[in-house]
Amino acid sequence: MELFKKDILRYEDELVNRIIPFWENHCVDHKFGGYFTSLERDGSIYDTEKYMWMQWRIVYMFALFAMSPYRKETFLPIAAQGFDFLTKYGKSLDGTYYFALNRKGEPSVAPYNIFSDCFAAMGAAALFKATGEKRYREEADSAMKSYLRRMDAPKGRWEKSLPGKPKRLSLGHFMMLANLGAVMKEMLGSEEYEKDADNAVNTVLERFWNPERKILFENINADGSFDLDSCEGRFVNPGHGLESMWFVLQYAERKNRPDLIRKGAEIIRGIFEFGTDREQGGLFYFMDALGKPHIELQWDMKLWWPHCEALIAALYACRLTGDGYFLDRFREVDAYSWTHFRDREHPEWFAYLDRAGVPTHTLKGGKWKSFFHLPRALYFCIGEMKKIDAHE
Repeated sequence: MELFKKDILRYEDELVNRIIPFWENHCVDHKFGGYFTSLERDGSIYDTEKYMWMQWRIVYMFALFAMSPYRKETFLPIAAQGFDFLTKYGKSLDGTYYFALNRKGEPSVAPYNIFSDCFAAMGAAALFKATGEKRYREEADSAMKSYLRRMDAPKGRWEKSLPGKPKRLSLGHFMMLANLGAVMKEMLGSEEYEKDADNAVNTVLERFWNPERKILFENINADGSFDLDSCEGRFVNPGHGLESMWFVLQYAERKNRPDLIRKGAEIIRGIFEFGTDREQGGLFYFMDALGKPHIELQWDMKLWWPHCEALIAALYACRLTGDGYFLDRFREVDAYSWTHFRDREHPEWFAYLDRAGVPTHTLKGGKWKSFFHLPRALYFCIGEMKKIDAHE
């Protein structure tokens, strides 16, 4: 039985004929190097700022697709020129990556954010896998070590909080470390970061997950306790939770840990139950663990990336557990996403919807959206669907 035959064709057509060409045709800055990510609905450029997360994510994805069944000869040069631009202009004096550059490559925002190093490691590692060139491996290791070094004080001297603010641990730092471990293992063939990945996975599962409330918290106290007396402590991000859990399931499968598969699937179920908008469909952006007013005004919006991560998480859990609940969740999120986020007139998907599912912005890329969550979701979902059909 080929359960996903039509879905695979639909996902492949969207990826190969609409999403990849949109970015290939519009994102490359042929004059200065790097990429444009602030792209309007039709691919026209509305801002030339170059945000480091978005830049390195594009490097990673084109390098990844250069090694995929969908590869084209143009993909690797696109990734390589981005690497050259970013390594030439993107580093501060201490070796950490700036948050943003202007079009020419001059620093425009300080290196206050640890995830610039995270995505640099991913992009460089993928280029090494694709080419075998030593300089890419060296940069991947350098950026990875910078990320690890900064974990305890991610913002460094750019931290604006004072001693009166409680010390928190952030889910995002650990979930990305779990993913980085997998990427470094796959792309570099290295065991060097396995213990770091082990620690990250254990921290996410044992400290951020609250089994009584069935909630994966975004922030916890430094001692591992939950703070239900503050907005920051009660903060829940369903998209982050689902993304972190497919990282965990990926790790659990690689390590042959059925116990972690069961726990990861349990958490995915909890996130879907808590984070789904049963009145108007889709997943909430931000939530409060106790249902109190959320400090972020956009809390009830529907964003493209949580739904992308939900699709991957549901299929991973479906394949690894065989539980039909996760197939139902995939079908539900798939139907919502393709109905509301997909732009039928132009390639690429809308990023931001109101609670009712109506687009609030026409942009296809910007400060937080580039060639990453959507193409990664389509690609990984294709792989999972093919595996499920092969097993069936």
